[in-house]
Amino acid sequence: MRGITCAAVIFSVPVAALAADPVLFESKNVSVTASDVRADSLRLPPEMRPLVLSRPETVTQIASNLYIRRALAERAVAEGLAKDPDVEAALRIARDKVLSDAMLEKIDKKHSPSAEALEALAREAYKVKPERFKLPEQVKVRHILISGKTPEARAQAEKVLADLKAGADFAKLAKEMSADPGSAQKGGDLDPFSKGRMVPDFESAAFALEKPGALSGVVETQFGYHIIQLQERISTGVRSFDEVKPELLLEARTKFTQDARVAEAEQYQREGKANKEAIDSFSAGFKKTQ
Repeated sequence: MRGITCAAVIFSVPVAALAADPVLFESKNVSVTASDVRADSLRLPPEMRPLVLSRPETVTQIASNLYIRRALAERAVAEGLAKDPDVEAALRIARDKVLSDAMLEKIDKKHSPSAEALEALAREAYKVKPERFKLPEQVKVRHILISGKTPEARAQAEKVLADLKAGADFAKLAKEMSADPGSAQKGGDLDPFSKGRMVPDFESAAFALEKPGALSGVVETQFGYHIIQLQERISTGVRSFDEVKPELLLEARTKFTQDARVAEAEQYQREGKANKEAIDSFSAGFKKTQ
């Protein structure tokens, strides 16, 4: 009987609720309502729910998925699967999860800290470990890539380098000659980067350049041959509090939430105890089948 009761709780909807709850997807025997879609959205982070539910095409897909699931569930009940002991247990676990998740969300709201408390924690975290926010040295360069590994490609790269040393315009040559589609039309410009972001030979050559305007030799990588010009060396520094404030506030809020949840879990853990004899017997039954 418990399985039938659980199935009824999950699959039935009061008539009064249906009257005020618009149907979003239906067939002759099965329907999905707005409240079903809202309930399903609870699995998403709160900040994402409005983004998802404000898109009709997404709501349609969610409602369609729920409809298929509900149709299969109704068929399972009709064919007596809800009376299967394993299914009964799974229904109880599903119910427990829905209710426990709702309780955790209530706990989160109850222990939600004030904006002032969050900022104080964020500032403290910023002061305690400033090394977290250290900016590594970066270089800003531009390059011309001659693709291929042939002697002809190497000779072409040497010719480009000679032209640059003779005063040719780097940006113009990059637009005309470079095989890098991401930077060629920008005159060869690359975004600033720190060590560990580029292939080793390119990185070594770029960081070896000391003064803006300095040219590398012909640098070979798996992409072909590069000529690199330094535009700027960007010294190490520390990101300001305002730059890292959003991530620190998120960390502080997450810690508040986790601490509250852990406290609740520990309380229940103290009240309960494992039945070692029953657990050993349960596990032994599976060992025999191996």
